[in-house]
Amino acid sequence: MKVGFIGTGSMGSMLLDAFITSGALMPQQIFASNRTLEKVNLLAQRHPGLNVCSSNAETVKNSDVIFLCVKPLQYKALIHEIGKEVLYGQIVVSITSPVQIHHLESALPCKIAKIIPSITHLTLSGASLCMYGSRITEKDRLLLENLLGAISHPLEIEESHVRITSDFSSCGPAFISFFLDQWIEAAVEMTGIGRQELTALAGEMLLGTGKLLTEGGFKPHELQERVAVPGGITAEALAHLSLSLDGVFHQLITTTHTKYQEDLSKCDELFDDTKP
Repeated sequence: MKVGFIGTGSMGSMLLDAFITSGALMPQQIFASNRTLEKVNLLAQRHPGLNVCSSNAETVKNSDVIFLCVKPLQYKALIHEIGKEVLYGQIVVSITSPVQIHHLESALPCKIAKIIPSITHLTLSGASLCMYGSRITEKDRLLLENLLGAISHPLEIEESHVRITSDFSSCGPAFISFFLDQWIEAAVEMTGIGRQELTALAGEMLLGTGKLLTEGGFKPHELQERVAVPGGITAEALAHLSLSLDGVFHQLITTTHTKYQEDLSKCDELFDDTKP
């Protein structure tokens, strides 16, 4: 199998690195292109054997599966560039949440899937959110999930839930890191403990908590009850958090969904212009 990457920015290069690190793909199986050719050349230096393509059309011509790792408003130009090169039997995978499957199926003749990755794939962990178009067969789905299974836990979702699930799987690492960073900052300021020491401790705590939720059979509220003894320090601190964070997560979801709807409207306009 030959896999193409159009766009080797933050998420494109992350996926590429993860697939190679996991052994799911050899560099020789990968074809990559980017508006800035230097970025692809740097990847080829890091992964000798990787095929550097001078154009996106060249990437398409050489690939069975093509990951589109570009920003939503770049899709119009990209489709005009590769549309005549895409064949029915190829699988095009978008990693951009506001670009809808029906947008791509109306503009390209091939099989369409949408996958939302996470930075956690750099450690071969986390969930990848999978959505499939009408032309995707069971064989295609298994091929994609076997590939993604080497770097993540593939989870099929409804496209209508892509925003809220992305809040957890894709945006979540940034949200949790923000919380930890604020907590660590306060601890360093108030106690004088070393930042590096606390950061390492917080990372181990987060890793262990994740395992308790995924492997230990705990639900979040059960974990709180198990740790927070009534009348104890943890319980008192949790009561403070409950008051301080009241409404915060509703506001967070409102913010991400509002921005998503704005982006979705722009994509609707964009793809209306791509119709014949």
